[in-house]
Amino acid sequence: MCVPNGPVQDGPVNDAPFLLRAPRKPDDYPDVAAVLTASDPEWPVTPELLRVWDEAHDPDLFRTEVVAEQDGRVVGVGRIGHDDFAFEEWRYWGSLSVDPEARGRGIGGALYEELLSRVRARGAREVRTMLTDGPHHAPGRAFLERRGFRVAWERYESRLDTGAADLGRFGELLASVAAQGVELHSIADLTADPQRDRRLWELDWLLFQDVPMGNTLTKRPFEAWVKQELEDPTFAPELSFVAVRPELDDPLTGPYVGYTTLMRNPAGFHVIGMTGVRREDRGRGVARALKVAAMRALREAGGGEIRTLNDPPNKAMLGMNEALGFVRGPTHLRYELRLGEEA
Repeated sequence: MCVPNGPVQDGPVNDAPFLLRAPRKPDDYPDVAAVLTASDPEWPVTPELLRVWDEAHDPDLFRTEVVAEQDGRVVGVGRIGHDDFAFEEWRYWGSLSVDPEARGRGIGGALYEELLSRVRARGAREVRTMLTDGPHHAPGRAFLERRGFRVAWERYESRLDTGAADLGRFGELLASVAAQGVELHSIADLTADPQRDRRLWELDWLLFQDVPMGNTLTKRPFEAWVKQELEDPTFAPELSFVAVRPELDDPLTGPYVGYTTLMRNPAGFHVIGMTGVRREDRGRGVARALKVAAMRALREAGGGEIRTLNDPPNKAMLGMNEALGFVRGPTHLRYELRLGEEA
């Protein structure tokens, strides 16, 4: 499980006892959001997001949570459950965070042991989590490695400031894509299509199967996908674009041949969730044009930073991002623990 870390704050040590308990929702949301944000300030969350994400959880998948309370407030939080992107009954994905002011007192270890015992009882064989390679997370990586976790996969983060990017140089690219009969429409502009959501769901699954993520992926149910993607409050439909061939009528995806999505993080930056084009339309600049359309729309809306995550084998997308002006940021490390092999 993930333990986002920073140095323990100087000052008096609080030796008050802590207790582990089930979270009380919605009362605990503000404290939990504060712990998560303090633990990883580059990716903050809000109480409202926690509520929405809980409501979007697929009830058919197992998940269990526990918080640590000290002096009447939540100072640590952990959860572990099935991985809905790569579901196996025996595989679990976990996260664990402790308030920087409450570290070094056994809270993280207690949360870890409690969560691990719960999935062991279910026959868990593997636990996964994610941390970045920066100094902020060095204590968390050490925490995991002492318990037998090992790095099994990397994801590269790249960033671009739309205010500094030269987006005017892509006019010829957009004209070329238009000349092929491909139209770029924002997802917000496609609300009149009664099949939009289901077509996007099918397209998303089609594209994800070609993303080299080091996993055997599983298809999320339609209702769960809509809640987690299109209805997520961070999703920006006016900044997310679909490539449309009007003459095409695929039985699953209709005229949609590719799309890119942007989500707004509470910190103010945007994150690319998916960019892809079906195999028949690749190599024609459509994916790059989709990203340019999103970048231009964001600039027109006031601009800002875009972040994206890609896997090392996805050399085509990494090269495209570099050509668009993205600059490499932190590397995200997927840690895995095979139960029975831990220290």
